[in-house]
Amino acid sequence: MNSKPEIWSVDKLLRENLIIPNYQRPYKWTDKNITELILDTQKSIEESFKYSYFKYRIGTVILHKNKNKEYEIVDGQQRILSFLLLKLHLDSKFSCNLLKAKFINKVTQKNLHDNYATIQQWFSSFDDSVKAIFNDAIKNILEVVVITVNKIDEAFQLFDSQNTRGRALYPHDLLKAYHLREIHDKYEIQNAVVKWESKDPKAIRELFDLYLFPIWNWAKRQKCGNFTSADIDIYKGIEEKYGYTYARRANKAMPYFLLTEPFISGSDFFGMVDHYMRMLNDIKEEIVTNSDPAFEKIRSILTQGRSVTTVKEFDKVKFSSSGFNYARNLFICALLCYYDRFHNFDVMAVKKLFTWAMMIRVDMRSLGFDTINRYAIGEGDNDKYSNVKPVISYIAYARRHTEISGMRIEMREDDKAASENWIDLYKQLRQLNGYN
Repeated sequence: MNSKPEIWSVDKLLRENLIIPNYQRPYKWTDKNITELILDTQKSIEESFKYSYFKYRIGTVILHKNKNKEYEIVDGQQRILSFLLLKLHLDSKFSCNLLKAKFINKVTQKNLHDNYATIQQWFSSFDDSVKAIFNDAIKNILEVVVITVNKIDEAFQLFDSQNTRGRALYPHDLLKAYHLREIHDKYEIQNAVVKWESKDPKAIRELFDLYLFPIWNWAKRQKCGNFTSADIDIYKGIEEKYGYTYARRANKAMPYFLLTEPFISGSDFFGMVDHYMRMLNDIKEEIVTNSDPAFEKIRSILTQGRSVTTVKEFDKVKFSSSGFNYARNLFICALLCYYDRFHNFDVMAVKKLFTWAMMIRVDMRSLGFDTINRYAIGEGDNDKYSNVKPVISYIAYARRHTEISGMRIEMREDDKAASENWIDLYKQLRQLNGYN
């Protein structure tokens, strides 16, 4: 490349001869992104009061310097336009080349308008001295890494390398970085890192993807998609310093966690991950080792009659039917939610949860995750599903475990599985629940 990376203040970046090339996508940031940007700036200001010469690096910008000596924005448009809106509100006299840009895209126009209104509303409660502090932060605290190239093909090559070739951070990686920043004691940081690094990254990813995130949504009767970086706010916890009532309540509750409740940000995040990885293992171990006849029956169904003696062996059992795997995972989610709340393995409750989860496999000829999503939150056609019940939501709001063990689970009205493939499974579920 023709240029080495440089460190610029955000103010310097905005004052450069920037233009938005016509190949750029629309401006998509919304009020949520703007609020996060303001709060990040506020946090950097607070840190600067503690440490002299403090700087806050907000990311990388790629620019292409064209023949007219203009800087075309190749990567970083969303952040640059957002900071421009903030700068314009903080300094009404501010002027730069980017203000000459004409935005004809309706999405861009709407988001620029709405986001500026969000900024106005946010600062409406503060006097001019606060604006001056934020404006100073843009000049002296907030920085960007700027990479400038002279050839457009080099710019695209670099953009591609930045955004596709490198492994994108998983959401839990971003959460790790966020919560480490929230810890201010170096020994606590060391303990958190040791806890985290002792775990298999794949196991952490599966904990969030397959269990924590689905349960969080299903308990609130919301459908669940893939766990992405857009969802990490759920697990950022509560900053205790704000003194919110629910933050004080959560702090007093530590080290007790609940899947459906927030926790205090910082070291408690690492404790939470450790806690639920252990709990998940304990639940699977109970399925593998419990000698109660009902557990033996459940174990036999989940392993297709194979002999398993360890959790590792249990996890290795996979089925050719993806639908059965979805139903199996739904049961583990329900049992994890139940054990998290009541801390017992009441046999009747476990039988009910297992039957509820497996009946959707019996009810459907083909079973995909969309159907699991609807079933888990109690949505669906009563003619297709035997049990249209938001069971995980029931668990999350139940006062006693007997509300779950006493729950009625229906068998099929026509008394046969929707597909011949699941006749055996249906027979076993009927036997498990005392039907001849």
